[in-house]
This record gives sequence, C-alpha cells and structure tokens, in this order.
Amino acid sequence: MTTASPENLISEGIAALKARHPARAAELLREAISGTAPDRMPWPALAQAELALGNHVAAEAALDRQLALSPRDVGALLAKGQLRQRVRDDRAAVSFFTTALAQAGVSGIPRGMEGMAAAAQAFIGEVERAFQHHLDRVMGSGLSPAMEEALGLLRGTREIDLQRPSLFYYPGLPQRRFYDPAEFGWMKAVLDLLPAMQAELAAVMAEETEDTFAPYVTANGDRPVPNNALLGDPSWGAYYFWKDGAAVAANAARCPATVAALAYAPMPMIPGRAPNALWSRLKPGTHIAPHTGMLNTRLICHVPIRTAPRCTLRVGSETRTWEPGVPLIFDDSMEHEARNAGGETRTVLLFEIWRPEVSGVDRAAIARLLEGIAGYDGTA
Repeated sequence: MTTASPENLISEGIAALKARHPARAAELLREAISGTAPDRMPWPALAQAELALGNHVAAEAALDRQLALSPRDVGALLAKGQLRQRVRDDRAAVSFFTTALAQAGVSGIPRGMEGMAAAAQAFIGEVERAFQHHLDRVMGSGLSPAMEEALGLLRGTREIDLQRPSLFYYPGLPQRRFYDPAEFGWMKAVLDLLPAMQAELAAVMAEETEDTFAPYVTANGDRPVPNNALLGDPSWGAYYFWKDGAAVAANAARCPATVAALAYAPMPMIPGRAPNALWSRLKPGTHIAPHTGMLNTRLICHVPIRTAPRCTLRVGSETRTWEPGVPLIFDDSMEHEARNAGGETRTVLLFEIWRPEVSGVDRAAIARLLEGIAGYDGTA
C-alpha cells in the first residue's frame, strides 16, 4: 500500500500500462479505486491490464463498470463482446458486437480498434450462419409460405414490405406481394384463351411497324416531364386495349381473343382513369427501375404471352420470373421493378383488377373519388 493520491496512482498506472507492465498497472489502478469517484476511474485501462494478466473475470467487471457509466462506449462494448466470445456465450457476444458497430457507424471506431471491429463483424457473420443452419435443422421442410416468410424475416433474408401508393391509400388491406392465381376463379377462362392470344401477338408482330408498340413511359404536354430513364424508349413498349378507361378500338378489333379474355377480369371501370390493359413488352437489356403504383386498391395481373429467360419481377423482397402459362398477380403499391437480363423479348398481357378484399360499396366510392379527381379543373 502506498500513500500516493488516487490521481497519482491512476497516472502511474496508465504509464505502466503504456510501458507494457500490466502487473504494475493493475496494482496501481486497483489501489486507486477506493479513493476515486466511479465516473473518474479509467475502467477500460484497468480492464486492459487485468486482461493482459489473464484475469478475465476482473477485466469483465471493470468493463461492466465502464458500460454502466457509458453504455455506448465502442471500445468497452467490443472488449465485452470478446470476453463473452471467449466463454462461448455467442449470443451475448453478438449483442455487444452489434451494438458496438452500430454506435461506431455514428461516432466512428476508436483509433487502434479497427482490427477488433473487423473481427467482431466477422464473428457476427459466423454466428448468423450457424444460427440459420440450426433453424433449418429445427424447422425441417414442408413449411407453409407464411412460415417460410416469417423465418426469412427472422434470418434477415427477407424484409417487411409495406404498401406505399403514391396517390390513394385504403387502410386495413393485407400486405401481400403476390397472390395465387388459383384464388381467382375467372383466371381459368383467361388461360383457356392463351393459345389464341399468343397467335394474335404473333400476327401483330408479323405486321409490326415502328409505331405498333408505343413507349410505355411518355410525356404529357401540360405536365412536367417524368424523371424516368425509359421516357420515350420503346424498349418498354405498350400495345393498348384499354387506356385510361377508354377502349382502343383498332387494337381490340385485331385481337378479339385478348379482348374476350379481358372481359372475364374484374377490371375497375372509372372514366378517365381505368381500366388500363395492354401487352407490355420488355426488350433485352431493359430495366424498369424501382417504383410504386398510385393505389393499393388494385392488383396488377401479368399473363405471360411470350416468356423469355433471365427476366425477373421483384416486388418488395420477393423476386419471381415469368413462366409459361403461369400468371403473376401482385400489389404494385409495394416497391417493384422488372429486368430483362437475357437475349429475348418478354411480352405479357398486363391489366388491373379490383383487389378482392375491397367491398362493392367501397369500390363504387373509390371509383367516384378517382373520377372526381380526374375531372377536377381547379375551380371551386
């Protein structure tokens, strides 16, 4: 025991630690504890000295004192995580490492601790992979789609996707990215006409001119130009049967089977607004950037007329491809994007339908609302 002041003990202890004399450092710093206020005590230095001596319990106790004072101390969190890792308390180690790295994203990694931070990140990855293998063994196979998604959310391989329509949000609807075509009894009648629709597409393409398929993204003369890379680009082409609630008579006359198929679908009929129904064509190399639709009261249907390899549709955190004879029905009020990364052109029959959860009474009210919006001329 010395008669030095606590301040001198701390100063000499830190000097001893820097000189790589951990035993002397620990002795001096332990002695300083009784005469020093907890918030003035260099607990990380004491922890470092104890750790160098192999006194892991004492080192962790010092780190706990520091974290009680400063819960977001990046260095203390990293060191605490390492000690938990040492005793194979992996879940606790990951918790401390994750908190440390999150805080480091805000305040930075203390100088000299970059290696600790990198090791912590690597360990988190190892534990996450081991945890996923453990869950796979526990859960086995044959899970429902809902449970598969729930496990994906737990693993962090999926995200919670929400409807974010740009114009109108109808509350209380389930947050579903894709719907099973089997839920829509009328779809069988549509698919029965698929060979005839494919023949109609082939006939139109055989006589195709430069204007047959218009660019899907166009500018409106009395509105700002859309900020879209595909503006005026026929790489995303459209051949309309219905556009903004009006039938396109010439195209309909050339494709009676397609028009007959559309008649089976519960498309919204809103003057000036809906339905919209078209062949949507995506040429090789084309990317439709992430975006959201205007409403969550409708679903978008894609009936594949001509599929192509390496074409994908992502809705939220789920990505699908167009397969022959398999419609895709999805909620476009969730963020979605499409990509043709192959060498062939993909064409689908695209049309909108009422979302089945919306009642007939509210469908009429929504139609009245949207017709009113479309007809408003700015006067009271």
